[in-house]
Amino acid sequence: MIPLRDNIPRERPPLVTWTIIALNTLLFFYELSLPDRILDVFFHLYGVVPARFTNPSFAAQAGFPDGGLESFVTYMFLHGGWLHFLLNMWVFWVFADNVEDVLGHAWFVVFYLVCGLAALLTHILVHPSSTVPVIGASGAVAGVMGAYFRLFPHARVTTLIPIVFIPFITELPATVFLGIWFAIQLFSGLSGSLDAGKSASVAFFAHVGGFVAGYLIMRMVGARRCRYCWRPGEGRYEDPDRSR
Repeated sequence: MIPLRDNIPRERPPLVTWTIIALNTLLFFYELSLPDRILDVFFHLYGVVPARFTNPSFAAQAGFPDGGLESFVTYMFLHGGWLHFLLNMWVFWVFADNVEDVLGHAWFVVFYLVCGLAALLTHILVHPSSTVPVIGASGAVAGVMGAYFRLFPHARVTTLIPIVFIPFITELPATVFLGIWFAIQLFSGLSGSLDAGKSASVAFFAHVGGFVAGYLIMRMVGARRCRYCWRPGEGRYEDPDRSR
């Protein structure tokens, strides 16, 4: 399923959303300029290799430099290919502007980074010995999706569902679209159908951790923002807790 658009209007320009997309785009084109051998080293240094931080012996043997905690932030601005990059940025674009509307520009930056960190820590907890570098905005984007799930229960998402070679477009409630997406990530993470190395490279549990973090953060702080839940057809924002 690919989200095409939602029906929630925004109140102000999503400056941070645009900036994050621009940064990811610049870094992606920088990656494309690197030879494969240099790119692999770049991913190992600025992506996160869990074993680098959980196994000092491995880190020393592999020649990792000391420190490297900056990779806990830089990993979420790197991507492994066109599909990885385009899907992350498109999904981010569909959902992030409304979440930024709720939080404001500065707090959205904090929220995005915290969700990315929560996603990464979840992945490391599940795959502590993985030697595959984790890269991509997926975990932080999942946090945005979790926040959207909490904030906009009345939203609807126009969705592309490819059926073999036939594109089927329908409108789904946001809770259905995001609920199915979360279930797929959780099932894929739990299924164990991939070997350990590949499982670590497809960071399903990072997606799960980011989504849960985004939802819980909005659960804690979102209810203090009475304007944030848009009710289509009524033209107003409303606290979902007050609508129960």
